[in-house]
Amino acid sequence: MEASTLQPRRLLEDLCALDSTTGREAALLPALLPALEALGARVEVHEFSPGRCNVLATWGEPRILFSTHLDTVPPFLPPRWEGGTLFARGACDAKGQIVAQLLAAEALRESGVAWLGVAGEETDSLGAQEALTWKDRFRSCRALINGEPTELKVATGQRGVKNLRLRCTGTAAHGGSPELGHNAILELLDWLEGVRRIPLGRDPDLGPEVWNLGTIQGGEAVNIVPDRAQALLNVRTVPGSSFQARVEALRPTRGEVDLLVDEPPSLYPALAGFDRAFMPFGSDAPCLRALIPGLAAALAGPGSIRVAHTENEHLTMQDLAAGADLNLRLARHFLQEQP
Repeated sequence: MEASTLQPRRLLEDLCALDSTTGREAALLPALLPALEALGARVEVHEFSPGRCNVLATWGEPRILFSTHLDTVPPFLPPRWEGGTLFARGACDAKGQIVAQLLAAEALRESGVAWLGVAGEETDSLGAQEALTWKDRFRSCRALINGEPTELKVATGQRGVKNLRLRCTGTAAHGGSPELGHNAILELLDWLEGVRRIPLGRDPDLGPEVWNLGTIQGGEAVNIVPDRAQALLNVRTVPGSSFQARVEALRPTRGEVDLLVDEPPSLYPALAGFDRAFMPFGSDAPCLRALIPGLAAALAGPGSIRVAHTENEHLTMQDLAAGADLNLRLARHFLQEQP
């Protein structure tokens, strides 16, 4: 790539020095807005609740849309350098994506490009939903390139998400006379034991179906037979999944299943000349691709999900430069295709 007016190392450190954990995304504006203005972008900030905002930067009539998220998971970890590596919360997820995408956008300014930073990807994806109000800005867009730490590979897609709540009701009784009650926790545990034996699917592009028992709650006191219990399951589904149906088939008489989140799997196109891999995480790409008339999307970026959300989160400057190059090559690939 040609020399940039940005200072990538300084910009990444400045972004990581600001605490933008979910709900505080607007805290990035003091570092982000000057960088966008230095690139000559037309900038719009949509603050949809106190401290929360989306940022849209455009250069001409956009034909490529770069996007990533402004928020990070807690706790805030300030930046520190070890040689050419920056350790910080958000170093690769996703403040490093911001810098890599802006470097690519700078090289494409004469071609028509946009960059979108959204709030809430780590929790409620509210920013991505709010961003759909800007859909009329992208009528000429060929593709969305969404930034996440994919180790410089292009994602084959992403698994769907189902959050299930399993509830059991019982009958309360004195703990000294458990035969007079019906223990909701024990019934829930029996149900979960059956769930653990459910065979899981596998998709050639998206990898294995997996699920996690995230929380389990029940009862009031140690000397009361519990009359209610619940468990929350997070399921990463593949096409053709039968997991929810099998859970419901195992439901005990006093059990109920509530579907709290239901996002279908998404597949992204294979692109000639780019390495592909399935990713174990989700992103805002399935929602944001609705901004593009043809729904074309790619999910890619520098850094590794293996260190994201950890105390060891980091990004090397070599990876950052490679990520900028990858974003530029992806954009040029889509620009060269026929509409």
